[in-house]
Amino acid sequence: MQATAYTYDPETRSGSVLLDDGTPASFDAAAFDAGGLRLLRPGQRVRIEVRDTEGAADARQITLVTLQTF
Repeated sequence: MQATAYTYDPETRSGSVLLDDGTPASFDAAAFDAGGLRLLRPGQRVRIEVRDTEGAADARQITLVTLQTF
């Protein structure tokens, strides 16, 4: 799935993205580290992988964030 980087905190390695429909979704350090990135700037196009979580307030959990390549 593709998204646009919205926020990123280099100290915690967590942040958020905006899905193409405008829905915000947050990611944690584990998802950032899984993508092998060192830095992320707002506005960059990214590829994310999500896992559906049953019974959670946010039904989708981002498990990977990496740069979108063409």
